[in-house]
Amino acid sequence: MTTKAADEALGYEQARDELIDVVRRLEAGGTSLEESLALWERGEELAKVCRRWLDGARARLDAALAEEGEEGAGEAGDTEGAEEE
Repeated sequence: MTTKAADEALGYEQARDELIDVVRRLEAGGTSLEESLALWERGEELAKVCRRWLDGARARLDAALAEEGEEGAGEAGDTEGAEEE
């Protein structure tokens, strides 16, 4: 199949699309046990690639929201200080 380095170079959409194809082939049947096992293993690898992309996206969103929250808190603090003067 492919190497781990090649899997890491896959984009989310590429990995997702290939995973969909793997699932379709498994659901369709008609493959030998050996082929089915190879497809299953490939599906597991692709699912891990997708999970890494999604985890990375979640971390970026969380960081952006945290940064936005800190900026908002700083601005609110500035406004409160201005009201007191």
